[in-house]
Amino acid sequence: MPLHALEEVAQISADWLWETDLAGRFTHMSAEAERFMGLPASALIGHTREAYAANDGVGGDEVYGLRDVADAMAAHQPFRDRIYVFRHPDGAPRWFEISGRPRFAPDGSFLGYRGVGSDVSDQHRTRSALATALSALQGANAQLVEQNRLFDAALENMTQGLCMFDAESRLVVWNHRYLEIFKLKEAALTPGMSQRQIIEILVALNRYKSGATVDSVSEGTRTSLTADATKSVLRELADGRVVAATHRIMAGGGWVATFEDVTERRRNEARIIHMARHDALTDLPNRSALREIGAEMVTETGDGLTLAVLCLDLDRFKPVNDSYGHALGDGLLRAVADRLRSHVRGHDVVARLGGDEFTVLHRVADTAGAVTLAQRLIGVISAPYELNGFNIEIGMSVGIALADGEGRDIERLLKDADMALYEAKAAGRGTYCLFESQMDETARERTVMERELREALAYGRFELHYQPLVDLDKNRIKGVEALVRWRHPERGLISPGVFIPLAEETGLIVPLGDWVLNQACRDAATLPDDISVAVNVSALQLRNRNFAQGVLMALAASGLKATRLELEITESVLLDDTESNLETLHTLRRLGVRISMDDFGTGYSSISYLRRFPFDKIKIDRSFVRDSVGRSDAGAIIRAIVGLGTSLGITTLVEGVETEAQLATVRAEGAQEIQGYLFSPPRPLNEISEMLYLAKTRSAA
Repeated sequence: MPLHALEEVAQISADWLWETDLAGRFTHMSAEAERFMGLPASALIGHTREAYAANDGVGGDEVYGLRDVADAMAAHQPFRDRIYVFRHPDGAPRWFEISGRPRFAPDGSFLGYRGVGSDVSDQHRTRSALATALSALQGANAQLVEQNRLFDAALENMTQGLCMFDAESRLVVWNHRYLEIFKLKEAALTPGMSQRQIIEILVALNRYKSGATVDSVSEGTRTSLTADATKSVLRELADGRVVAATHRIMAGGGWVATFEDVTERRRNEARIIHMARHDALTDLPNRSALREIGAEMVTETGDGLTLAVLCLDLDRFKPVNDSYGHALGDGLLRAVADRLRSHVRGHDVVARLGGDEFTVLHRVADTAGAVTLAQRLIGVISAPYELNGFNIEIGMSVGIALADGEGRDIERLLKDADMALYEAKAAGRGTYCLFESQMDETARERTVMERELREALAYGRFELHYQPLVDLDKNRIKGVEALVRWRHPERGLISPGVFIPLAEETGLIVPLGDWVLNQACRDAATLPDDISVAVNVSALQLRNRNFAQGVLMALAASGLKATRLELEITESVLLDDTESNLETLHTLRRLGVRISMDDFGTGYSSISYLRRFPFDKIKIDRSFVRDSVGRSDAGAIIRAIVGLGTSLGITTLVEGVETEAQLATVRAEGAQEIQGYLFSPPRPLNEISEMLYLAKTRSAA
């Protein structure tokens, strides 16, 4: 559980909270501890509890805690109500009671302990005073008056309730605190009553939780009365309180029973446990709890059902979160959690893994049952949300894995479902995908490629090729587009269509994009002054708040004029974070950098963005020119876009021109620039330089 959550608990508890590493050294101590320990909480960090424990025998036989704690920690087991003596800086001993639970990482490795501590010095002194008083009663008659005074003072100043019984189980003495705990009147008890008679009174008054009987309470007392130890039992009262009853046998027969109201302590401990296993935002089980529950559900057999694991990922959540603010984003996640909870069966499990990722554990008879649930949940989550006066629409993708008897545990099922989710998102989102065995091989190949991609960045295995941009009016090269290639040591030159999607998914597109931008500017600086260079920019690059600064640094380092740099973006860049990205683009354009919209016509809102940002160029997607010869509607679309660009003062370029027939169509429709294999494929810089030189020579001739 994170430290801020521990501090939250500390504010509602009279105890302090602590946390240790796996060697028993304190890594956290809440500020409340200073009041009891006389030391700043920070002074304890890095030290073990033993370093501050009194080891000179001052605790007596009652102090057994550190031995028990050491045994529990060695076995990675929880411990509760262990007492040890702390040597206070003022020289006086303090008696501390601690409880703790082990911490485990998501992979199951042991991290240390966390728990609560209490100062029980007053209770200890009270017990000591009581023991002194009892001892005094066995002394000389001359000291009887003083002994009685000490005994009465001890009884009435106790924070615990007390009853003392003789060897025949008859009541000898009790204190007022005992009457308060069990809400008894002063006349309810009389000396000589049997312990069973007292229990009968409490049961008759319905003081114990429903279902308690005289025999069950008496049996609990008999079980706790052992000759070799002091033992506590918990009593649940009808009003919801919890009382810890401790019984201790006295020399010569009889016993003393003490009672402490531990309700608040138990509630705090329960809350700590709940917070460690549940997501703070949605109160759904977290990843740690999901693994525990899933491990049990995988092993459940005999009902003809199997476990289906559904990994869910929200579509378009980030744009909503960024556009409307994190407060609304949090509200949306809570609304999604509520819908998921209300649309699964009672014994199904819904968990939040973090971010906008959820998981559902669902027992089904066959694959069709899991698919039906996935389709239903996609529909449920995709319905509009009314939040803070806004109408919000998102979608959801689902990956499904089934425990099909091949011995897969919950970890493997989660991994398989996650791989299926990746395929569902790649297929266009808003759908589901079932895990198939070949996805394992695909995932391994992606892992290898990701590793090799990182190595390629580290060892400089990328290079730039350039494809000319041709001005149709002057029939000359006006600029070049930088296209990155990967020179693999074994597979040779790899096309960007293979590695760019993986680079975007892993975030490697940011350092790769920075390299492309800087190298393209350096290369362009060696070309004639009338040749511009176009560089593609991804959404992840533009999202970086320092992107504009990086562009200016690349221009300054290369000496390239800003007017010779053209940044190409796609509609997805604007969809990702409209206001922020548009602001960055406006800043760059004011500095002289030209901005082009790539793949124009393939998105549903491309035209709307022409109203919001004054693009310098729109590049008509190659799909239109590919169909322009055989289909009149494709040519009509090119004509319409060219006309739109002309009316807005925007240059239009047609991509993918590969044949003379396509060129003739593009010319006829009025396009100003073209790009494609008909004129030239992408080439290394030296070939582009030679091409430009020859073109200049022919022109001069």
